[in-house]
Parts: sequence; C-alpha cells; structure tokens
Amino acid sequence: MSSRPQTIKIFLPDGSPTSIKEAEITNRLVKALLFPRNKLQEVAKRDLIHFTGVYFLFGNSEEDAKSIVYIGEGEDCYSRILSHNRSKDFWTHAVVIATKTDEYTKTDGKFLEYYCIEQAQHINRYELDNNTGSRKPSLSESREYDLLDNFETIKVLLATLGYPIFEEKRKSKDKKELFYCQINDANATAELTDEGLLVHKDSICSSKTHGQKDDWAAGLRKKLLEQKVIIQVGNNLVFQSDHIFNSPSTAAVTVLGRRANGWTTWKDKQGRTLDELKRK
Repeated sequence: MSSRPQTIKIFLPDGSPTSIKEAEITNRLVKALLFPRNKLQEVAKRDLIHFTGVYFLFGNSEEDAKSIVYIGEGEDCYSRILSHNRSKDFWTHAVVIATKTDEYTKTDGKFLEYYCIEQAQHINRYELDNNTGSRKPSLSESREYDLLDNFETIKVLLATLGYPIFEEKRKSKDKKELFYCQINDANATAELTDEGLLVHKDSICSSKTHGQKDDWAAGLRKKLLEQKVIIQVGNNLVFQSDHIFNSPSTAAVTVLGRRANGWTTWKDKQGRTLDELKRK
C-alpha cells in the first residue's frame, strides 16, 4: 500500500502543530489521533479516543538507545490510557487508532493488538514495554484479511505522524552507498537513510571502551547490550540486528567505544568521508 502515492489529511484541533493531531488517508476508514501526554484532559473531548481500537504509548529511554512503545487495545481507549497515566512513567505521546464510525469490535481490537505487537517485535525498531505478548483471537478468515488491510493504513499513518514502528529498516536490496568504520579491531558497515545512520547487522565494535565507566559511550553500549542489539561473541561485540542511530557520531561512538566525529570517521571504499560526500 505505501508504495503508491497517497493523500493524507492532518487536522489540528487547537491549531498547534505540536499538540493534538488527527490523521487519515482520505479514502480509508481508519483514523489516527495523536496527542502529547499533557493534553490528556483536552483530548477527552474527541470522540475517536472513546472508540474501540488499538493504541500506542511512545517514549524514550534515558540513554536514548532505542525508543520505547507500549501497545494496547480497549473498547474505550481513553479509559485504558488513563490507567497507564497513573502506572507508566516513560511515555510522552499516545496514538489511538480506530475507525471513523466506531466499527471495530472487541475481537477486532484484540487482533490488531496481537498483530501490532508481533510486527513490532519483528521489525525491532522500538523497545516493547509490554510484559507479555498478546494471544491471537479467533476470527473469520475474511475479517482477518480486512484487519490486515487496515494494518497497512495504520502503518502509514504512524510513520506519517513520526513513529515508523512498522517500517523495515532496509526497505530494498538495491545497491546502496555504503560507509565503513574500520579502526583497530572495529569493522562496521552502515548506510545513510532518511532517519539517520543505519549500522548493518554483523558489524563489529571495538572490544574496548575508552574513558570513565560512567561515560556516555559506555552507557550507550550497555543499553544496546541489554536490548540485545549488540551481543558478545568471543572477544567481540557484534550487532545482531540492523540499528538506526539518529546521527553518524552516535553510531561511531558506539562502534569505537569512545568519543568520535561520525562525519569524518565513516568513509566509503575510496576513503572519502561522510562529511566530504554529504556536507560539502
């Protein structure tokens, strides 16, 4: 669905581009409602938030190694989010997904929750705050295909609102412009994307971390190890999945275990730096 041109309408109920947003693809039934946590009382006036659907709570970890998401469902999404307002600290924004005419059943919501959790785990862009997975409910074959079609709309709307939770990190296998960080025992490969620098799976980090134990580089590595983005293989630290960093320097710091300027550290096969090729 996302490979063809589409028209997406975004409505700002209070006129602020950083506040509440309603988004929809003009010829689809599914609609998204995004709001900051501090607008929880104001958003209660919107009909959509009280509909049956699936919702996402988004936030960041302290080290910012990977953003966090909680995925849930509810017959009245607002009441469910209110309970999380008391019990979960991490989230700063929420997105509610429902149909414009409140057509989802409880079972539909359960299926979307199940499938969204499954896909989020597979794509592995966000750290899931859900303690357990969701069980797949019993649905007719035709209804399941309807909801899978709805999921494609959900995927596009979330990415449009700034949360590409279901977008593949590497969208094609076409030949890419690759950059390398090969210093001492580090041997990493990456590509520049719309979202930042994507370090490829199987890239090897320097085995040492320089500086103090509480240094930013050590803290970032520790978080990635906890999330199993990086794993210990013998004496090496190896990326076990592709990982997007918001800047080349953050990626270089992780790979080298020390402070580094990523724009001059990452080079192509001809030895030209990222800075030479992309900023001059």
